[in-house]
Parts: sequence; structure tokens; C-alpha cells
Amino acid sequence: MSSLSPSMFEFVSPEAEVERAVAELRFGRPVVLSDGSRKLASLSLDCVAPTVFDQFAAAAGNRHSLLLTAPRAGRLGISSSADILVPLAGLNFDQASRLAYSLGVEAPRLWQTADALAAQTAELARIALLLPAMVVADVTEQPDRFAACCLLNADRLKGADQARQRFDEVVRTRVPLEGMDHAEFVVFRGGVAQKDQVAIVVGRPDVTKTVPIRIHSSCITGDLCGSLKCDCGDQLRNGLALLQEAGGGVLLYLDQEGRGTGIGAKMRAYGYQHLGFDTIDADAELGLAEDHRRYEAAVAMLRLMNIGRVAVYTNNPTKIAGLRAGGIDVEARSPVVGRVTAENQNYLRTKTIRGGHMMDLETLVAAE
Repeated sequence: MSSLSPSMFEFVSPEAEVERAVAELRFGRPVVLSDGSRKLASLSLDCVAPTVFDQFAAAAGNRHSLLLTAPRAGRLGISSSADILVPLAGLNFDQASRLAYSLGVEAPRLWQTADALAAQTAELARIALLLPAMVVADVTEQPDRFAACCLLNADRLKGADQARQRFDEVVRTRVPLEGMDHAEFVVFRGGVAQKDQVAIVVGRPDVTKTVPIRIHSSCITGDLCGSLKCDCGDQLRNGLALLQEAGGGVLLYLDQEGRGTGIGAKMRAYGYQHLGFDTIDADAELGLAEDHRRYEAAVAMLRLMNIGRVAVYTNNPTKIAGLRAGGIDVEARSPVVGRVTAENQNYLRTKTIRGGHMMDLETLVAAE
């Protein structure tokens, strides 16, 4: 039996390096992001223990700062179109956390616009499905203090973008679904985290013609538990029914909980919504933009199924834009509606007025 040579494992892909850095952040440990000779130690405030926060501050000589994204800065009353850095000297873990995502916080008096490398730490946090509140310190002149930490070249984040487009089909099998004459689940694996994404093929669509499709982002609360705060569960079931009525099509079920922010951030935002914030402002309080979903996986899945022309069931113009950006020919669009409830009216109104979704909400409300 031949032994494995260490040289077989010397090559590490850019996306694998990003994955290692993401894992370190989620474990509450620092990551050093480099760009040329410059090195920036970074730590996720969403995961770090207070004791590690204090150790990081000491190692950085108390010259550490808190990265706040432009949406969070705006909620604090700071007019900045870019992310900002706030000095943390003299602030403890609780004070930094309140500054990052608590309500009713006084705006910091001292801050500066974040440079490009510091701003990239927020993107790393988003890949990790963490709040983009990052503690950072320039350690270019003191690299030995963080020598044991995971080192990531900032250019590797570009490799992560390319990885989002790489998927392989894993398995395809028939699954009987209520109300469907024929349905198959096709599982694809790939992307940044080698996630499994699912396509539900309804009927037997002719891929040489225009194929009806729906892109549906996962929603644990709505799809599985029937939450009244959104219309996701209704859209999932109605979308499948529409594909059946159309004679067959494909529903792409993407793992993008909370509009791409993850279940943790989604639940934090729900808490703010209970206090009267709409869904966009609630996310902004957490430093998030209104929608972090991406559609490279959908494009890759369609291409692997030899689908190049589609008619989309959606209310969201960004899904259409994402498909077209990936070279998919979108020939038509039709709406997908769900029940309007007392609990989701404001949510749907916000999606329409502020999010640009194509819904005639007032007509839907009147029909209830």
C-alpha cells in the first residue's frame, strides 16, 4: 500500500484559505489579512469572548479600532458613504458591542473613513455569516505578536468570488411531492463553503426551450414553521404549483437564510422588528445592507442542467439581474404571491416601497 506524500497536500486553493480564515473567525480567533507588506489583524466582535477581546487589545498596544459599515454608521447619525473606523482605546467588550449593534447609542466623536483593507474584513465576516463588526489593528510593524494567527492574503477573497460559480451535480432522484405529477431533487455541491444546493425539477421540462423557473432563498421560519411575519412559505408552495401549471419547470432552493445574512443575524433583526423597525432598518442597525443574497449558484446550477433560457416566477428584480449577469437569457417574468396577514403587511410594504419588489400590495390587501 503506497503512502501519502506531504507534497500531495502542498497546494491550497484560494477558496480553501478563505474557508480556514472563516473558521478561525467563527471560533472567535484573530485572522491577519495582508496586502503586500501591510498586515491587519482582525477579530469578529460577533464571536469573540471578552477575555480574547482584552488579549487582542493588549497585543495591539491598544491601537485597535472597530470597523462599522456605512449602514450602521448611518443609523448612528454619521454621514458617510463608506465604512468607518472608530478607535477602541479605553472601551471594553460591552461598550464596543453596544457601539456595533445596540439601539439608542450615542455616535462616536472620533472616527475616520476605513481604508480598503479594513473594509475587506467586513466582507470576510459576511462570508462567515457573522455581523460585519470587526475589531482591527495594523500590525505591519509588529507581525510577531500575531504570528500564530491564520494569515490570509486579501487577494484570496477574489478567488472566493470565482469559487461561487463552481458547482458539481452530486445526485438526482425522484421525490414524490403532494400535488406534483412528477418531481426530482437534484443536489449540487460547491461554492465558497462547498454547500449543497438543491434544484427541484417539476415535471419534465424541455431544456431546449424556455424553461419556467423560480429562485427561492431558504427561510427556516417561513418555509418550515409557517411564520406569519413573511410570505416565504406561501411563495415556496405557490411557486411549485405554478411550475406544475406551466407544464414543468425548476425551483432552485438556495441556502441563503435571512437574505444572505444567516439565521443568527436574522433573529437579531427580528428582535428589532418587534420594536417597530422595518426589515431594512433592522438590518442596518446590525451593519447589514438590505440584501446580501447572490445568484452565482443559481446560474451554475442552470448551466449544469443545460438551461440557458428561462421564464422567471419572481417579484424581485435583483434575481433577474443576477441571472442576466451570469449569461442566462430571461425571456419573461411572472409574479408569485402569498397571503397578506396582519403580521406581514408592513414587511411586504417595505419590500415593495424600499426594496423595489414588483408587487401590487394594495390590491393584495384589498383581496384578503
